Amino acid sequence: MPYILKKYYPVRNVLFFIGEGLLIFIALNIVQFLFSGQEHSSRFVLLCGLRSFLATAVFQLSLYFCDLYDLAENMSPQESISRMIQSLGIGCILLALTYYFFPGSMIPFPQFWYGFGAICLSIFLWRFMYNHILNKRMFAYPVIILGTGKMAQNIVNEIIGKRDTGFKIVKFVGEHKPNSPLPSDIEICEDVTRLPRLCQQFNVERVVVAMDERRGKTPIQELLQCKLLGFPVEYGVNFYERLTGKILVKELNPGSIIYSTGFKVGRLARFSKFVFDIVFALTGLLITLPITLLAALIIRLESPGPVIYAQERVGKHGKTFKVYKFRSMRSDAEKNGPVWAGKDDERVTRFGRFIRKIRIDELPQMWNVLKGDMSFVGPRPERPVFVEQLVSAIPYYSLRHNVKPGITGWAQICYPYGASVEDALHKLEYDLYYIKYISLQFDFWVIFQTIKTVVLRKGAR
Repeated sequence: MPYILKKYYPVRNVLFFIGEGLLIFIALNIVQFLFSGQEHSSRFVLLCGLRSFLATAVFQLSLYFCDLYDLAENMSPQESISRMIQSLGIGCILLALTYYFFPGSMIPFPQFWYGFGAICLSIFLWRFMYNHILNKRMFAYPVIILGTGKMAQNIVNEIIGKRDTGFKIVKFVGEHKPNSPLPSDIEICEDVTRLPRLCQQFNVERVVVAMDERRGKTPIQELLQCKLLGFPVEYGVNFYERLTGKILVKELNPGSIIYSTGFKVGRLARFSKFVFDIVFALTGLLITLPITLLAALIIRLESPGPVIYAQERVGKHGKTFKVYKFRSMRSDAEKNGPVWAGKDDERVTRFGRFIRKIRIDELPQMWNVLKGDMSFVGPRPERPVFVEQLVSAIPYYSLRHNVKPGITGWAQICYPYGASVEDALHKLEYDLYYIKYISLQFDFWVIFQTIKTVVLRKGAR
């Protein structure tokens, strides 16, 4: 569980989010106190606090759904400013609607706009400062990588390629290979006996063991000494998981699954997930009923064929079931046999393209959840003809059938639409991570992230 929390809520991201929220909250309160012209009674202070909290929550949700809390993305200043203006504009619209239905929650008109100006200034300054910290890798935890091969390179790509990992590599320890792809500005120490002294010299946060071949080559005594000196030692594969939220399938071996503390679900967790699925499916079907009826009517009018089609998919334990979807393709889409859906697929109808973008075509699958064939969150179910190909081409692919397939999943929000064996391999890495750390908290986070994915229309074809 600690890896999940660190992956989902990196300390830097949490501090950034809380800091920005406090700035918005304080700016609104200060403006209300300065321009109220009233005596600051305890009731007035409480009312200002509640109004400021509501506005803060709305603005931060708007910033989140415009992807402005994804600190790994290094946006240009122009794009960043454009997105901030867009998100703050959406926030104002949402607050206007809230104030219309709940007038008592409204910040008085002149005070709101003074406060809005203070918020814009605070956010721009806060983000400028934070971006400078991220770009300079300030306050990042120093780590030493033991190894100079493929695994080390995978870790390097993640740390250097993303600004918000919270780590910086201070030294490589291992064999110096000619034409090495490792960064030239970080020194490689070939003397493994110096490892404990290097840990003390750089006061590292941990030693990451990223050797491609550990058998007979692992410097046990030096690693023990590092451990006893108070420097944590972590396997590179585990460290990579924590950085990326996925499992490297090509580096996976049966022992790492058999002896892992993950890949298990207790009775209470299974029951909680069952209740969660039923409640969410029933609520979802009720809320989306008007959208469902309208979509069904448009599909019927646009092209001949059934409104909802049932397609065979592979579920838990490899059993097949019929998945329900709104038809988004022409009725003769597979006259030449099943094929992967492609970008700008000509078989997709005009309305079908729209409902795929915002995932309306998946709504009938809530009936699959009620029937027990699917869960709300899990690996997406594939067709038997594709599963047959993928099981023979990708190691451990069948492991994803140990849990119920889902309407949405960790792979769906972390990786774009898959339309090849290579894409299936990358998605499997996220699916296995989900299966390893499956929990109700994880499901809630996936659903919350799915909402943002739908709003931003990511990954659909």
